[in-house]
Amino acid sequence: MRETLADWRPAVDEAIADLVPREIDTDYLESFFGAPTYEYDPTGIQRALATPLWDLLDRGGKRWRAVLFLVFVEEFGEDPAEYLPYACIPEILHNGTIIVDDVEDGATIRRGEPALHRVYGRDIALNAGNAMYFLPLKILTQDPAGLPADRRLAAYEMLMHELNRTHLGQGMDICWHNEGEVRITTDQYLEMCACKTGCLGRIVARLAAIITDQPPEVERAVAKYAELTAVAFQIGDDILDVEHSLGQAGEFGKEFGNDIREGKTTLMVIHAIQESEPERARRLQEILEAEDNTDDEILEAFEILAAAGSIEYAREQALGLAAQARGAIDGLDFDAETTRKLEEFTEFVIERDE
Repeated sequence: MRETLADWRPAVDEAIADLVPREIDTDYLESFFGAPTYEYDPTGIQRALATPLWDLLDRGGKRWRAVLFLVFVEEFGEDPAEYLPYACIPEILHNGTIIVDDVEDGATIRRGEPALHRVYGRDIALNAGNAMYFLPLKILTQDPAGLPADRRLAAYEMLMHELNRTHLGQGMDICWHNEGEVRITTDQYLEMCACKTGCLGRIVARLAAIITDQPPEVERAVAKYAELTAVAFQIGDDILDVEHSLGQAGEFGKEFGNDIREGKTTLMVIHAIQESEPERARRLQEILEAEDNTDDEILEAFEILAAAGSIEYAREQALGLAAQARGAIDGLDFDAETTRKLEEFTEFVIERDE
């Protein structure tokens, strides 16, 4: 799957550049947004939208949502190159959620560099992030693949449904972040993941199925695969935060223990609080509630997670979700190469190292 991601990423970035060019001019603004009532300011829109967007995209990211969409499209019998603009929809949506999420979390670092709101200001970051929820919808209006009206409407209605659920997940996450006590259940945490991260995965699969006119049962199966894989990805991401921090061997920095510093409720935290002795559970709670943490406190939190077996528990849960994802597409008549890619992808999201 790594090879597939590497092969498609340049083409995906080119398609995104067709939607939001690196350099904004009046011709683009008039062709994309229509004639101005008075006069556009290309320089202002460059600074407030295109520059922050491409700053984030150029920092990295696997573009796995866009590529997974293209894998499904190819399996559904269409030329993925013809649908590249549609592959931009989940990718731009995802990056928009990142920008807004970082503002809401007060994050300092994103992909190894300062979070966008710390570079451009909260106002520009929030506007750019919110714009990225709406810009991709323009693709359905432009209709580069010449879809029938009913399919375009189905895609639009699907996007509205899934994006609303995405904000339910974000709302739960914000609430838990601001609360003192970790009070939620494992199922509530998984539901948050299914909304916040899983819905973007579902968008990938459902969009591919809708625009290629697949039957409802196929759409449901690939949506379940993508949702479960995305939840496994989120758990894997939380594990990665711990493992990267532990691998720094004393070289502490701003990225060291990010999730603990932010007081993030993860599957590991829920498990550790449930399984640890009351005194250790209270201590972990104190560290998470603190306004600021020392590096020693971060290490102490990691030790509590490790002693409770919470890191291994989370990995087992992620692997179980990945197995369920593979099972969701067992009944589909996919060719061997597509099946291999999809199976590898469920492993990649957990075992990746960045």
